[in-house]
Amino acid sequence: MSKPKRKRKNRQSEDIDEIPRLAKTEPLQLRYYGDPVLRKRAEPVQEITEAEVKLADDMLMTLYATGNGIGLAATQVGVLKRFLIVDIGDTEEEKFEPLLLFNPEILSVEGESIAEEGCLSIPDVQADVKRPEKIVVKAMNLKGEEIGIETDGLIARVLQHEIDHLNGTLFIDRISGLKRQLLRSELKIIQQSEHPK
Repeated sequence: MSKPKRKRKNRQSEDIDEIPRLAKTEPLQLRYYGDPVLRKRAEPVQEITEAEVKLADDMLMTLYATGNGIGLAATQVGVLKRFLIVDIGDTEEEKFEPLLLFNPEILSVEGESIAEEGCLSIPDVQADVKRPEKIVVKAMNLKGEEIGIETDGLIARVLQHEIDHLNGTLFIDRISGLKRQLLRSELKIIQQSEHPK
């Protein structure tokens, strides 16, 4: 998911060099609207191996390299594994550590909110999306431990957006048909654009 317009301290590229693992990775190629992999359901991760650790590092580098990303699902880089990352950056009120989650599953939802969303795989397209305000998620962390997350607001929204990706769902699937029609020309341009594979 791309970041909403709000005041936020962003991780700068020089910060990446301070994270020893990330200094040795290269950004992965993003997949864009129209790529069939974005409509596929990702497979559960059975265990955390060196391949999963490398995927986590590569995806963090990819997210930071975008300059405006706050969430990324493995399917967005062509990997059909149930893995996502969320890093909303530090705000003036608090420091936020990135979430690296394998096999995330929403256990419960509460409330409702509407907010603008964008997507790294659908550049320059934003739309208001209705989602639950609060969620409870269970997942596996990079150590292979099961964890629970109860959250609301922006983090809840980004988690839902990225979990949708793992199920082959895009945020534009959650808007009305009329709104999708209004975005049709923009989506067609993205779909027909030459993107590196």
